[in-house]
Amino acid sequence: MAASPIYPTRDDDFARAWLDVDLGALRHNAGVLRARAGVPLLPMVKANGYGVGAVAVARALGMAFDDQPALADAPWGLGIASLDEAELLREAGCLGRIVCLQPLLPNELVRAHALGVTPALHRAADIARWTTLGAPEALAPYHLSVDTGMARAGIRWDEVDSLRDAMRQAPPQGVFTHFHSADESLASRDEQDGRFADALAVLHDVLPPDVLRHSDNSGAIASRHAGSPGHLARPGIALYAGLFSEELGLQPVVHLRARIIDLRAVHEGESVSYGATWRAPGPRRIATIACGYADGYRRHLSNAGMVLINGVRCPVAGRVTMDMIMVDVTAVDCDLGQVATLLGYDGQDCLTVETVAGLAGVSPYELLVGLTLRVPAVYHASIRSSIPSSV
Repeated sequence: MAASPIYPTRDDDFARAWLDVDLGALRHNAGVLRARAGVPLLPMVKANGYGVGAVAVARALGMAFDDQPALADAPWGLGIASLDEAELLREAGCLGRIVCLQPLLPNELVRAHALGVTPALHRAADIARWTTLGAPEALAPYHLSVDTGMARAGIRWDEVDSLRDAMRQAPPQGVFTHFHSADESLASRDEQDGRFADALAVLHDVLPPDVLRHSDNSGAIASRHAGSPGHLARPGIALYAGLFSEELGLQPVVHLRARIIDLRAVHEGESVSYGATWRAPGPRRIATIACGYADGYRRHLSNAGMVLINGVRCPVAGRVTMDMIMVDVTAVDCDLGQVATLLGYDGQDCLTVETVAGLAGVSPYELLVGLTLRVPAVYHASIRSSIPSSV
């Protein structure tokens, strides 16, 4: 049984709760996904880099900034979902390509152009409007969005002929689609592949010969064994090891930590937390940990979650509250101020995003994006080598 604390010498700079982010793991995952896809990446950094921190992610992946040249293995660009996200990156000095995959309203196009954002367009009027921005001889790039079955955004694959005139006047830099179930149903992926191919065939004479085709999200990258069929791939959740970790050999990026702030004895039959949903089956020692659903630790983990303390899994006792959780630590030696790991590594054990999301019965996406509601992020070149952990 592990006995040494995960931070044996750490002071009180983040005494309550914090998120350790392993940038080395992030780069590892990008390399794995790039190798599997066989094409450059357009990684998604929307929702503040899935809660990890978009600017930190972009820097770690080697994107060009005003104080940092692009690395040789840097992504082709970055994918976002709102112009506010793009503005955050630009204000931080990001010089690389930024593509907004979510449709923009017509009155947002001027701002997109000013930010140097490549928009996803699928309406003839928007394409025409885009051509009026900037110098007439230098059309700013855009990507054509084709809906092949997601029914969320883009022009239907069987209606692309209606855009031929618009694209003849203003050819796109890229054309893309998005899968709805690539990792769950190969038949649905193949059907969408076919629809995308049909749309490209209809438009072949108005598309530039070097147009960039892209379709593969994390699920599609994971489900293929011969590489991605386009020129780019768009990983999101897999980059942050939220899904497909075991299948692809991805490393955990986020590690949620919090301190033990109280300890108490609970007698047999006594309850813990709101609603008295947990009662001690015998004498128990209960630790109160300074993290709750206001910190992104889901209330669904009430009576279901596990926490690592000194490398030992300890069950959540009772309902998760806004600021604290209670944990049964009868089986482990621990003291006030020690660090509990609610997500990530402690010693040789790891509570992965997939594991914790599964215990909560929520999507790994939801779990990830909510982790920095209140806790600060602390960035490390490598978690496993830079942070002393229980062994």
